[in-house]
Amino acid sequence: MTSQAMPSRPHYAWLAASASFAALTLVACSESAKQSELPRERAESKTETVARPVAEPQPTGAIAFDMAGGETGFAAAPPPPENTERYPDATPNPIKVAAEEPVSTFSIDVDTASYGVLRRYLNDGVLPPSDAVRIEELVNYFDYDYALPETREAPFKPTVAVYDTPWHKGTQLLHIGIKGYDLPQAERPKANLVFLIDVSGSMQDENKLPLVRKAFRLLVDKLEDGDTVSMVVYAGAAGVVLEPTSDKRQILAALERLEAGGSTAGGEGIRQAYALAEQAFVKDGVNRVILASDGDFNVGITDPDALEDFVARKRETGIALTVLGFGGGNYNDVIMQKLAQAGNGNAAYIDTLNEAQKVLVEEMGSTLFTIANDVKIQVEFNPAVVAEYRLIGYETRLLERTDFNNDKVDAGDIGAGHAVTALYEITPVGSPAQMADPLRYGQPKPDAASGSGTEIAFLRLRYKLPGETASRLIERPVTKADQVAAIDQLPDDLRFASAVAGFGEIVKGGAHSGQYGLDDVIALAQGAKGEDPFGYRAEFVQLARLAKSAQGLPTAARGDGAGQ
Repeated sequence: MTSQAMPSRPHYAWLAASASFAALTLVACSESAKQSELPRERAESKTETVARPVAEPQPTGAIAFDMAGGETGFAAAPPPPENTERYPDATPNPIKVAAEEPVSTFSIDVDTASYGVLRRYLNDGVLPPSDAVRIEELVNYFDYDYALPETREAPFKPTVAVYDTPWHKGTQLLHIGIKGYDLPQAERPKANLVFLIDVSGSMQDENKLPLVRKAFRLLVDKLEDGDTVSMVVYAGAAGVVLEPTSDKRQILAALERLEAGGSTAGGEGIRQAYALAEQAFVKDGVNRVILASDGDFNVGITDPDALEDFVARKRETGIALTVLGFGGGNYNDVIMQKLAQAGNGNAAYIDTLNEAQKVLVEEMGSTLFTIANDVKIQVEFNPAVVAEYRLIGYETRLLERTDFNNDKVDAGDIGAGHAVTALYEITPVGSPAQMADPLRYGQPKPDAASGSGTEIAFLRLRYKLPGETASRLIERPVTKADQVAAIDQLPDDLRFASAVAGFGEIVKGGAHSGQYGLDDVIALAQGAKGEDPFGYRAEFVQLARLAKSAQGLPTAARGDGAGQ
């Protein structure tokens, strides 16, 4: 078969007539001549002897010609690439009975990658795979005006409120918010950054390597004198393309020279990146590898657990890892999440240049500058007041109760000025919304832990200051004084966060959202946008509207291995 560019329409009509004549000639050929003819490929296996109207040209197919020069039809367009995206299993947290299991413990999560992935799917007109929806990352995508601490020694203080759940009558939300100490410009430490860039063949698409170059240019422009950048790329092999330098012209020139091609030896690239970071290590500074990839590692170390072990060992050297995901179709969120969590870092998904601006410029401090390590949250519920509870999101961040006081157990870090939100849906004792029947042979109801039932729960937070190995403790009771009578009395930030959480419940499958719908989400979010200088909250409302039109479509295919 021979393929060529689309002829003009007059030429195309002449070729169609020629095809009919050629077909008549071929019918009369001898059997031996037919056997000697080369195989022909066509979109439809037809050679008409009667002329038909000429079809409109199809832009996705090439025109095929037979040996006699006649047009046989359009060659089939290549099938769309198989979707092999993978996401961690994230079965929603179950409802817990407070009398049986009163303590909940988890690591904070400052990642926002799930929001970018969800936005990409909705902009394509389809719903995301349920495992791609991590509700805590949707909520934490937005900034909130929580109370700020006054010093770095106590890098945050909790904001707490209890109010009615928008989507479930008879339950309440326990809202816990913290915001990290925001470093003044004068206190910002020097940075030693290593750009680790995937230049394999899978990164050729416009929303992959070309977007990576644009994103890193934004970051380079914000660096200050004394900050250094080095660069490692990997495809079939890995190599250093830029030694540590503060010369922005050299950095930008190295970015411009990058081209995609080959398989993906990500493991070797990670090793070389950490070696460069150690070579240029800045004491009391920021030492960080920034990985930009679609996560499609297929050469060298490809096992997520092996990569995770390597990165976990390297975090003890004081070098952190930020993971930036790009592209779709083969995006491997399993590996990206494992690396970010093991590397004392954070994960974001860059689907547009605007998102690169948000992550690498507007939120540069929270992305690069850590103000607290191993931040853990533990909540003990008072079973005299709370019958049941459910942690919303954080399915991949759960810890054992005893992990809270074990300083050897790794947890999430928080960057300068970063806001983190955690939400529990709680069912008060006596509420008709209670899901578990009382035990026939159960124990008598416990007495209130304190104040005859005035305490709803007790909140504990543990963290380490950078460079320290012993954790510090913040704790406070959650009392009925923290309750807000009506949701319209809440600050905009808290109402908006609850709208985002409700949205996440719906697009994840609706197991806990009841009759609450996207129109309800839109109404609540629209009225709670507040100050929205960059338009992120307005964009969320538009995404909720897009989700409405995607409701009738099948959930986007996960591809082989999805959710593993």
